[in-house]
Amino acid sequence: MFHLVYGREGHPITIIKDSHYDQWLSEQSAFVRNWLVHSGFEGKGHRLIPKQDGHLDRVVVVVEDTHSVWQLSDVAKALPKAPFYLEGGSEQLSAAALGWVLGQYQFTEYKAGDDRATLYINDEAVVNNVSALAKGVILTRDLVNTPAGDMMPEQLSMAMQTLAREYDAQFSEIVGDALLAENFPTIHMVGRASDHAPRLLELNWGDESAPKLCLVGKGVCFDSGGLDLKPTAGMRLMKKDMGGGAHVLGLAAVIMAKSLPVRLQVLIPAVENAVSGNAFRPGDIVTTRKGLTVEIDNTDAEGRLVLCDALALADDDQPDLIIDFATLTGAARVALGLEVPGFYSTDDAFASDLMNAGETEEDNVWRLPLHQPYASYMKGSISDLVNSASTGMGGSITAALYLQKFVENSPWVHFDVGAWNDRARPGRPKGGEAMGLRAVFKALEKRYSS
Repeated sequence: MFHLVYGREGHPITIIKDSHYDQWLSEQSAFVRNWLVHSGFEGKGHRLIPKQDGHLDRVVVVVEDTHSVWQLSDVAKALPKAPFYLEGGSEQLSAAALGWVLGQYQFTEYKAGDDRATLYINDEAVVNNVSALAKGVILTRDLVNTPAGDMMPEQLSMAMQTLAREYDAQFSEIVGDALLAENFPTIHMVGRASDHAPRLLELNWGDESAPKLCLVGKGVCFDSGGLDLKPTAGMRLMKKDMGGGAHVLGLAAVIMAKSLPVRLQVLIPAVENAVSGNAFRPGDIVTTRKGLTVEIDNTDAEGRLVLCDALALADDDQPDLIIDFATLTGAARVALGLEVPGFYSTDDAFASDLMNAGETEEDNVWRLPLHQPYASYMKGSISDLVNSASTGMGGSITAALYLQKFVENSPWVHFDVGAWNDRARPGRPKGGEAMGLRAVFKALEKRYSS
């Protein structure tokens, strides 16, 4: 539920840049000056200001950057349950309101949340824009935060179906052994050991005459590592291994809510990488949808296997752009940490737009190189490819180079994301996170709306 409403009521919030606070304070009434000084407020953070009868009057918030998305995120959690309103220019209002909504986020499926304040903004366009962006981020967070027991391939399918119904999109899926009949052998291979049937989920939306945009998301709903079993610590957060699928559903929600002029296709190979008597094995060789053979070096490098068939399908139609999201490698997290997702691109102009959008939207991303000499690490001796390089170096790059073999006809962007905050920051609580989603949408707006 959004605590953001179109209108003008409640207690005013005044946002002041820290360097302007002393000047602002000098212009206030003696009562306000005395209240702030004697209540110990030092011009940092926020303070509630009462009326002389003791009832709440207004709120002052002192920040370093009055244009930051996160300027109201902590305040939004701290204020009492009451109505508040904010005024200003549309750009500043949009940033502050988005930070307000994201700062109030709570995952409440299994635990009651706290009652929180409501923000009124008397600009309907701002409210609608912020609500669309926040919906995509919150959908992504909720899907990632949901335990694997309640987010298996069939539940991920239901989430896509719900989104399709809301925006009058078309949904279809290929389930279980039908994946073999329809030539998606790697998706079937990775997911066949689970009691939860593997499937390829697909959503289509938009004008058939518009440029085609394809989003592909890794949907490994839980990753045990397969027969190359993960250690306990490595398995603890593997409910988030469907984070790529969560990202493309969140991004699709924004695209459809904002009516971006594209023909949208969303593909999610949804599987559980489980262990049983029919699990795929190290040393097995699979012939992919594209016809390339892959020797399995490590069953814990399964994400690139399910993605390669989906990417090959996406590439068949030569769309204007393919973007995939995947919680693919620990190597990307070693290089960039959990707060800056890395991406690869075969489209230099769009990559530049992504970097710029990451800066302006405070949703930073970082381009990594498709260093072609490393592709030799992915060559097989008895197959065309292996699914895991023999070296531990450059693991995110070699994974991206593997995926590139399946996208030959279309501009392509690959995001290697963590989908998880390991610490709380303003507007970004610990837990599932949409990383780069707002930056990508901003870059897509530039590409398709200009």
